[in-house]
This record gives sequence, C-alpha cells and structure tokens, in this order.
Amino acid sequence: MDQLWAERETRPAGPELVIDVDGFEGPLDLLLHLARNQKVDLSRISVLALAEQYLVFIEKARALKLELAADYLVMAAWLAFLKSRLLIPKPPRDDEQSGEEMAAILQFRLKRLEAMRDAAARLINRNRLGRDVFARGNPEAVIVDRKSEYAASLYDLLTAYASQRQRQAISRVQIARRAVWSLKDARAVLERLVGAVSDWTALDRFLIDYLASPEERKTAIASTFVASLEMVREGALDIRQDEAYAPVFLRPRAIPRMRGEATHG
Repeated sequence: MDQLWAERETRPAGPELVIDVDGFEGPLDLLLHLARNQKVDLSRISVLALAEQYLVFIEKARALKLELAADYLVMAAWLAFLKSRLLIPKPPRDDEQSGEEMAAILQFRLKRLEAMRDAAARLINRNRLGRDVFARGNPEAVIVDRKSEYAASLYDLLTAYASQRQRQAISRVQIARRAVWSLKDARAVLERLVGAVSDWTALDRFLIDYLASPEERKTAIASTFVASLEMVREGALDIRQDEAYAPVFLRPRAIPRMRGEATHG
C-alpha cells in the first residue's frame, strides 16, 4: 500500500476528481486488494485488520487532498461501524445484524468479487478468433472416392474391343463438289455449234470438244438439252428422238422464204 502512495506523491499536484483510485473501480476492489495483501484465504481474513487498513488508506487519501468518490467514504463509515461492533459487541436487536454476521457478509461479497474478477481474467486470456486462432475458411467440397469393379467374361471383352475398333474404323465421307454447267453457258456453246451444221446431228457430238473430264458429262448433257428445248420453243432448232433412250438429234431450223423472194430468184 505504501508503494501506491509513493506513486501518488510523484504525480503533479492539481485538482482532480478520482473515481477510479489507482485501478480500483470501487471500495470493494480496494478491500479485495488489501485482503490479498494479507495472503490468507478470504474466509479467514481478519476483518478488523482489513477495516484498519482501509481507514488508513482513506486518511492518507484525504491528507493528499484527493477527491474520493462517495462510495469510498460510505464504505469507510460502514467499516468504522463494523469495527466498533466487533470490538464492543452488544446484543443486537431483532432488526439489526451482529458484528459477526456483518463480517461474514463482507467476506462473502469479497469472495464473490474475486470469483468474478478471476472469471473475467480467464475470459480475457482465452484465444481470440482472428488474433490467436484463425478459421479454416470456406468449407471444402466433399470428395467421393469411388472404386469400380468390373466382372466380364472373355466374350464380353472381345465384343467390347470389336465394337470399339468398329467405331474407330468408320471413316468420314466427304463428297466433292461437282462442276455444274449453267444454262447460260450451255446455250452459248449450242448456238455456236449449231450454226456450223446443216443436217441432223446427235447431241453428244456437240459436246465432245467441251467435255474436259467424264465427271462433267451428266451436267453438260442436262444443261445442253434444256437449252435446246428453249431454242426449239423459239423456233431456232428442230429436235427428234426415234425411240425411248435413243440418241437425241438436233438441226438448225430452215427459215422459209417469202413468195416474192422466190419469184425474184
């Protein structure tokens, strides 16, 4: 306790309102500190010695012109009254407590305060999340470990192997784009060739010089045949076929002469 007052005397003088006296939040905290200085169990402390120490503490505080809270002064008066009851006991009245009962109540309150302070200290010293311990983060997905067991005969294995090989053996078929004769090109060729003949000529004869490859034969015949029908409709060609699937013959249609032209000739 002398060390407490030594620290007080070194502080600069000046008016101050002291509610928390050297870390004591109330008179019970101060009493608990004084009781612990006796280094005995709270149930066996000398209440008289404790009261004397408290009163000495208050007197020194007032001598240093410290402003004490009212609770400290009330506790000092109560302890002075308790000290008188313990030193000069008298039969209590029915509505009063004896000095021993008042001392027992004080011991109980000190023990309860000590238990609360110890519990608070244990809570403060526990590991804190984010400072001493850290959460593991987001929960991980459940991983299912599966083990497959296959039961197959030799026939099943061969069948599966053959099916797999058959799927791999199938090749992709790509159809090349064929060259197509347009109707305009076929008519231009036909008009140019028909002018060079005067009698029936098979349709294939007109295309011999223009078929660069056998693949173009079908498209050339189809386009030329349609072009020849157009020219027949226009009166520029004659067309005939002796029987079904027989060759098609073409010839230029003769232009009839007028009667006046024949007489003049």
